Amino acid sequence: MQEKKVYYLKTSDFPNPASNLAECQKLYHVLSETERRAIGSICFLAGPVTFLANVLVLAIISSSASLRRRPSYLFIASIALADTFASCFYTISFLDFHFFEQCDHQDEYLFKLGGVTMSFTGSVGSLLLTALDRYLCIYKASNYKVLMTRQQALRGLMALWTVTILISYLPLMGWRCPTELHPPCSNLFPYVSHLYLASWVSFILMVLLLIVVSYILILWKAHQHEALVSGLQGLSVIQGGQARMRMDIHLAWTLGIILLIMVGCWLPALSFMLVDVSVSLTRDQQRAFAFCSTLCLVNSSINPLLYALRCRDLRRVLCQALERFCVPCNCWNAAGEDFRVERSNCSLPHDNEEETIVTGANLQSFILCNNNNNNNNNNNNNNNNNNNNNKKKKKKKKKKKKKKKKNHFVNP
Repeated sequence: MQEKKVYYLKTSDFPNPASNLAECQKLYHVLSETERRAIGSICFLAGPVTFLANVLVLAIISSSASLRRRPSYLFIASIALADTFASCFYTISFLDFHFFEQCDHQDEYLFKLGGVTMSFTGSVGSLLLTALDRYLCIYKASNYKVLMTRQQALRGLMALWTVTILISYLPLMGWRCPTELHPPCSNLFPYVSHLYLASWVSFILMVLLLIVVSYILILWKAHQHEALVSGLQGLSVIQGGQARMRMDIHLAWTLGIILLIMVGCWLPALSFMLVDVSVSLTRDQQRAFAFCSTLCLVNSSINPLLYALRCRDLRRVLCQALERFCVPCNCWNAAGEDFRVERSNCSLPHDNEEETIVTGANLQSFILCNNNNNNNNNNNNNNNNNNNNNKKKKKKKKKKKKKKKKNHFVNP
């Protein structure tokens, strides 16, 4: 008979939860007591504000049938939904890890991290769809209703969120660091490999670049439009002794603020992630990243102001809802001033100023309207001139008839 071989396993061959916890605290819990309080204050303040603001936007859009039918507001609702997820997932996960210094099991931590990744990826992806929607409004205004229908917008959102969920939970499905907490694992996120982190950061940077390019093209088209309209109408920047801001300059300020806030909130955190892929971060750099990552949550709290509450239609629905509860609201203009936005299927960011600002798909149609108005004015002037000439001719004929009658009576 053959002897059975017996293999003895060492205790080091099994994962030790206590040792993993101690290692996690040593490698990733780098904040001091003062820094933890500061981080906690930011999250406790920005988290509820972000949640309430985005839930308000979702409630306004869902309560209005006219807004739900328009693709632009479906994309804005997607931004609000993603930012609502961010206010929940990010705040809970970040406070649990940095403020309370909890080290979860591998699968539990990656599930929480997947929720954070899903919310921020969905937010940036929805911003891209919004930028592309506005691009089509400007460059394909005549075919916009054909190119961007409600069904196509819903398909685009479904594809976006499917890809977002798949990308976000890849570490939980197996794409994780083989050495758990040691290199080549990330120094910023436990159990996350450098390859996955580099792939996700590259994807987000590409999306942000497409958003910036889209808004630059929109601004360029607006500049061309303003120059053309000024040339056709002979308008000057100063009218009636008062300086008025040109539409392209006004739009440049608006889009500049949007891009500055978006890039300013995302670029610091993404830069630290790229550095983490290439070199080993110091503890000071890890502490700096913890503060920079809160800017992503701040961006989610600002998005409702930049993309939703600046739209007149959405503000009007909000004011109508407030007036039902006997709350006076004067945040929207008269109906005669709002017909341009009411008839438009897409919207660009615009301020609530008294001066006329051409928005969304009206950029190209406004040129045609101006040409038609000029032609109509010319036709009206020609008609008036013809009427005046006809009146003069009739008067001359009457005078001639009177002279003939007088001559007839004088010389019978």
